[in-house]
Amino acid sequence: MSELEPIAIVGGGAWGLSTALHLHQSGYTNITVFETADSIPSRYSAAYDLNKIVRAEYEESFYTDLSLQAIEAWKDPLFGPYYHETGYIVATSGSAPAKAKKSLETALASVSKHPVFAPGIQALDSSDGFKKYAWQITGPLKGFTGYHNRLAGYAHSANALKGIFLHCATLGIKFVLGKTAGTVTELVYTGQGASRKCTGIRTADDKVHPATKTILASGAWTASLLPSLGNFVTARSWSVAHVQLTEQECDYLRGIPVINVRDLGFFFEPDPATRLFKLCPLGAGFSNTDAEGTSIPPMVRKPQPQDFIPAEDEIKLRKLLQETFPWMADRPFVDKKLCWFADTSDSEYCIDFVPESNKSVIVLSGDSGHGFKMMPIFGKWVVELLENGEQKVDRWRWKTEDERGKDWGDGVSWRIGKGRELSELIDEARRGSLNARL
Repeated sequence: MSELEPIAIVGGGAWGLSTALHLHQSGYTNITVFETADSIPSRYSAAYDLNKIVRAEYEESFYTDLSLQAIEAWKDPLFGPYYHETGYIVATSGSAPAKAKKSLETALASVSKHPVFAPGIQALDSSDGFKKYAWQITGPLKGFTGYHNRLAGYAHSANALKGIFLHCATLGIKFVLGKTAGTVTELVYTGQGASRKCTGIRTADDKVHPATKTILASGAWTASLLPSLGNFVTARSWSVAHVQLTEQECDYLRGIPVINVRDLGFFFEPDPATRLFKLCPLGAGFSNTDAEGTSIPPMVRKPQPQDFIPAEDEIKLRKLLQETFPWMADRPFVDKKLCWFADTSDSEYCIDFVPESNKSVIVLSGDSGHGFKMMPIFGKWVVELLENGEQKVDRWRWKTEDERGKDWGDGVSWRIGKGRELSELIDEARRGSLNARL
């Protein structure tokens, strides 16, 4: 395609912005990003958050090597302001199930032999060992084992979205925002059979925007626009909670590494601007499955599932704090929410042309909770797909198998437990509220 032809990107989250940036860097000049939110960072993006882990521990070299490339790109002046290489502690508690312990052992074996990581890996098997790298820990750490990895940390995700958005805007990349003008309601096709092709998009204000290529990067909501994607990509959510700290407490915890306890959850150093200490429990996640077996985030929330986290997750986080920072363990959780991802059964991304679109539609999906770290380099993979005319990486191709209804809790090593439905959680929250009033 000509570099002057129009490209529409649906979604202004981490992958959509990265794609816009790399397309521009590759010479494409007619790029428009459509985003439902009225500002970026978009509250609909999974990256609308304080921070995300940036690490390269994987059980195979493919994603390890890509993550190392991403970490180097995070140190570029454009992305560097949002990256914090605080180090990374991975652990299991004394009561961790066998699956969590095996996942940790596999990750440690992988990084211990890797030439880039090996010099900065330290195995930890005592509370004193952990406190060498996080001296602020006052909890007992009963039965904790793990390791410290120097080459890892986190990125301030919402700030990264805002910064890259502003940079893209200065380059002349166009943005259409808002619930009417920026919400894409339909892909517009012409032709039939082999000649069928997407020629643009329709937005909620009933305007049609011509596009030679349409790139779908709308995360967990993509299947609402492209139903066939829901056969192998499901919207899944995980809990997020925060503790509000004082300025002194925030300073006390400054510089702690990211700590990820595989059977409980993980946390980051506090955010200095808001003084919020973010925690996330680990598990198999929560879905919102419809009658056809497709999960899409709820469009109408009654009651708002963003205003609570399940009781089972709060228990995990309380235990995590009791073992690490017991002085915080009974503090109220604030800004509780469910964060939605586009998830796949094997945690593989989907970066490919949509079948029967005559290569006019590209879908970027399946971040599976490990996509944000790739933001600085992700867009170059989309450029390669465009210029190659096909996806050469087998694992990122469109899947033809219908995987709806599959139990994905057991399919990925780091996911402990069984997945559940959002409706169950809402019912439990209602009953809990009623019992509290009685």
